[in-house]
Amino acid sequence: MNEDMRYEVRNGVAWVTLNRPDALNAMNQNILDGYTQVVRKVEADPEVKALVFTGSGRAFSAGADLKYVLSFMGQGDPEKVRTFMRQAYEAFAVVGECEKPTIAAVNGITAAGGIELLLACDLAFAVESAKIGDGHINFGMLPGGGSSIRLPRKISETRAKYLLLTGELLPARTLLEWGLLNDVVPDDELIPTVERVAARIAEKSPLATRLMKQMVDQGLDMPLDRALRTEMEIWEGYGRSADVVEGLTAFSEKRKPAYTGR
Repeated sequence: MNEDMRYEVRNGVAWVTLNRPDALNAMNQNILDGYTQVVRKVEADPEVKALVFTGSGRAFSAGADLKYVLSFMGQGDPEKVRTFMRQAYEAFAVVGECEKPTIAAVNGITAAGGIELLLACDLAFAVESAKIGDGHINFGMLPGGGSSIRLPRKISETRAKYLLLTGELLPARTLLEWGLLNDVVPDDELIPTVERVAARIAEKSPLATRLMKQMVDQGLDMPLDRALRTEMEIWEGYGRSADVVEGLTAFSEKRKPAYTGR
């Protein structure tokens, strides 16, 4: 990776820490490039079963580095603006399309690109002290990494519009009630909580977790009847795998399954 994004693997789980604490983990070119590098590395490593994103210091991420953005926005160069927006779009799209389960461990302030990273993940856990919102509009900006699209699908149109139009950062508990988060925990329990959840996922068949994500993600964009047929088609393919046989055999033999991902 690079100095702005730490990467380590613990117990079959990759942990990525945004590492610009003095800038509230604002996303610069290193971090934008790093998302694709991380996801490709995780997908290529059979020992990694899940991917966790978190931040250093008091923020998950406050979004894009505005000084960096101003450096080319202020030049009025449309090509540089398009390039930046394309990179932001692709970075969060890659996270959202990761074949392996992704978790946001939200350790503090989360806004703009920070909430777009959260939204791109499959699961999200936050500390009690976290404040979360979109915030783009506070700086005369619009979302480019998906929050105007993913947020209303996650928490309803009216709640999403409140966050998008006011730029307000709300307490984590409120966003838990709105359905953005899986859980809110005391500040000192975030990492142990996410470690436990990630460990449970890592025990499962990697083929099954990949297909489970595919079922949900594809089904959300399909009419109900087509989505149900797609679920059956995916299941029929998985039913011929070694992992489903291993899972059932391990159950009958009262032992822990040894999945191979095949």
